[in-house]
Amino acid sequence: MQISVIGSSTEKGENYELAYQLGKELAKMGHTIICGGRGGIMEAISKGGHEKDGVVVGIVPQDTRGGGNRYLSAEVVSGVGEMRNFMVVLSGDLILAFPGSHGTISELSFAMRIQKRIILIRPEKHSYRVEGPNVSYADDLNQIMNQISE
Repeated sequence: MQISVIGSSTEKGENYELAYQLGKELAKMGHTIICGGRGGIMEAISKGGHEKDGVVVGIVPQDTRGGGNRYLSAEVVSGVGEMRNFMVVLSGDLILAFPGSHGTISELSFAMRIQKRIILIRPEKHSYRVEGPNVSYADDLNQIMNQISE
Protein backbone atom coordinates (compact mmCIF):
# COMPACT_ATOMS: atom_id res chain seq x y z
CA MET A 1 0.00 0.00 0.00
CA GLN A 2 1.10 3.59 -0.58
CA ILE A 3 0.62 5.60 2.60
CA SER A 4 0.75 9.41 2.61
CA VAL A 5 1.98 10.99 5.84
CA ILE A 6 1.23 14.65 6.54
CA GLY A 7 2.00 16.97 9.45
CA SER A 8 4.10 19.83 10.75
CA SER A 9 7.20 20.77 8.78
CA THR A 10 8.87 22.09 11.95
CA GLU A 11 8.08 19.32 14.48
CA LYS A 12 11.05 18.17 16.59
CA GLY A 13 9.27 16.84 19.70
CA GLU A 14 7.25 13.78 20.65
CA ASN A 15 5.40 13.66 17.34
CA TYR A 16 8.74 13.63 15.51
CA GLU A 17 9.75 10.55 17.49
CA LEU A 18 6.42 8.85 16.83
CA ALA A 19 6.71 9.58 13.09
CA TYR A 20 10.26 8.20 13.09
CA GLN A 21 9.13 4.94 14.73
CA LEU A 22 6.11 4.77 12.42
CA GLY A 23 8.38 5.11 9.39
CA LYS A 24 10.35 2.08 10.53
CA GLU A 25 7.19 0.02 11.00
CA LEU A 26 5.71 1.02 7.64
CA ALA A 27 8.93 0.08 5.88
CA LYS A 28 9.11 -3.29 7.67
CA MET A 29 5.58 -4.02 6.44
CA GLY A 30 6.58 -3.17 2.87
CA HIS A 31 4.45 -0.03 2.51
CA THR A 32 5.61 2.83 0.30
CA ILE A 33 5.74 6.10 2.21
CA ILE A 34 4.63 9.28 0.45
CA CYS A 35 5.25 12.69 2.01
CA GLY A 36 6.04 16.31 1.19
CA GLY A 37 9.74 15.51 1.36
CA ARG A 38 10.98 18.27 3.59
CA GLY A 39 11.52 18.70 7.37
CA GLY A 40 9.66 17.97 10.59
CA ILE A 41 7.21 15.06 10.36
CA MET A 42 8.23 14.51 6.72
CA GLU A 43 11.88 14.10 7.72
CA ALA A 44 11.05 11.85 10.67
CA ILE A 45 8.88 9.44 8.67
CA SER A 46 11.51 9.42 5.90
CA LYS A 47 14.35 8.73 8.32
CA GLY A 48 12.52 5.79 9.90
CA GLY A 49 11.59 4.34 6.53
CA HIS A 50 15.10 4.81 5.18
CA GLU A 51 16.69 3.06 8.15
CA LYS A 52 14.62 -0.05 7.42
CA ASP A 53 15.35 0.07 3.67
CA GLY A 54 11.83 1.20 2.83
CA VAL A 55 10.72 3.19 -0.18
CA VAL A 56 10.13 6.84 0.72
CA VAL A 57 8.89 9.25 -1.94
CA GLY A 58 8.96 12.98 -1.30
CA ILE A 59 6.85 15.28 -3.48
CA VAL A 60 8.63 18.61 -3.13
CA PRO A 61 7.22 22.04 -3.99
CA GLN A 62 10.13 23.40 -6.03
CA ASP A 63 10.99 22.76 -9.68
CA THR A 64 14.49 21.36 -9.10
CA ARG A 65 15.78 18.40 -7.13
CA GLY A 66 17.83 18.85 -4.00
CA GLY A 67 15.28 20.50 -1.71
CA GLY A 68 14.08 17.29 -0.09
CA ASN A 69 15.40 15.70 3.06
CA ARG A 70 18.35 13.31 2.83
CA TYR A 71 16.33 10.20 3.69
CA LEU A 72 14.19 10.09 0.55
CA SER A 73 14.41 7.19 -1.90
CA ALA A 74 12.97 9.40 -4.63
CA GLU A 75 12.32 13.12 -4.89
CA VAL A 76 9.45 14.13 -7.18
CA VAL A 77 9.75 17.79 -8.20
CA SER A 78 6.32 19.32 -8.65
CA GLY A 79 7.13 22.94 -9.46
CA VAL A 80 3.73 23.96 -8.10
CA GLY A 81 4.60 25.12 -4.60
CA GLU A 82 2.07 24.32 -1.92
CA MET A 83 -0.34 22.91 -4.49
CA ARG A 84 1.83 19.82 -4.29
CA ASN A 85 -0.21 19.03 -1.18
CA PHE A 86 -2.94 17.66 -3.44
CA MET A 87 -0.40 15.38 -5.13
CA VAL A 88 0.74 14.04 -1.74
CA VAL A 89 -2.84 13.20 -0.78
CA LEU A 90 -3.84 11.83 -4.16
CA SER A 91 -0.83 9.48 -4.20
CA GLY A 92 -1.74 7.69 -0.96
CA ASP A 93 -4.20 4.86 -0.45
CA LEU A 94 -4.40 6.00 3.17
CA ILE A 95 -3.57 9.32 4.86
CA LEU A 96 -1.82 9.43 8.25
CA ALA A 97 -2.27 12.94 9.64
CA PHE A 98 -0.03 14.30 12.37
CA PRO A 99 -0.79 17.73 13.87
CA GLY A 100 0.31 20.58 11.64
CA SER A 101 -0.61 23.99 10.37
CA HIS A 102 -2.03 25.45 7.16
CA GLY A 103 -0.41 22.92 4.81
CA THR A 104 -1.72 20.00 6.86
CA ILE A 105 -5.17 21.54 6.98
CA SER A 106 -5.19 21.89 3.19
CA GLU A 107 -4.10 18.26 2.80
CA LEU A 108 -6.85 17.10 5.16
CA SER A 109 -9.39 19.12 3.20
CA PHE A 110 -8.27 17.54 -0.06
CA ALA A 111 -8.35 14.08 1.53
CA MET A 112 -11.87 14.56 2.83
CA ARG A 113 -13.09 15.96 -0.48
CA ILE A 114 -11.86 12.93 -2.43
CA GLN A 115 -12.96 10.56 0.35
CA LYS A 116 -9.56 9.15 1.30
CA ARG A 117 -9.31 7.09 4.45
CA ILE A 118 -7.67 9.22 7.17
CA ILE A 119 -6.14 8.28 10.49
CA LEU A 120 -5.83 11.42 12.60
CA ILE A 121 -2.87 10.93 14.92
CA ARG A 122 -3.11 12.41 18.42
CA PRO A 123 -6.35 14.25 17.63
CA GLU A 124 -6.24 16.25 20.88
CA LYS A 125 -3.03 17.92 19.65
CA HIS A 126 -4.63 19.19 16.42
CA SER A 127 -5.82 22.79 16.51
CA TYR A 128 -8.77 21.88 14.29
CA ARG A 129 -11.56 19.31 14.28
CA VAL A 130 -11.74 16.59 11.64
CA GLU A 131 -14.71 14.24 11.49
CA GLY A 132 -16.34 12.06 8.90
CA PRO A 133 -17.10 8.51 7.86
CA ASN A 134 -13.55 7.95 6.55
CA VAL A 135 -11.80 9.41 9.62
CA SER A 136 -10.49 7.40 12.56
CA TYR A 137 -8.22 8.37 15.45
CA ALA A 138 -5.05 7.00 17.02
CA ASP A 139 -2.86 8.11 19.91
CA ASP A 140 0.14 5.79 19.72
CA LEU A 141 2.11 3.49 17.43
CA ASN A 142 0.12 0.35 18.31
CA GLN A 143 -3.21 2.03 17.59
CA ILE A 144 -1.92 3.39 14.28
CA MET A 145 -0.59 0.01 13.15
CA ASN A 146 -3.79 -1.78 14.20
CA GLN A 147 -5.90 0.67 12.19
CA ILE A 148 -3.67 0.38 9.12
CA SER A 149 -4.25 -3.37 9.19
CA GLU A 150 -8.05 -3.01 9.30
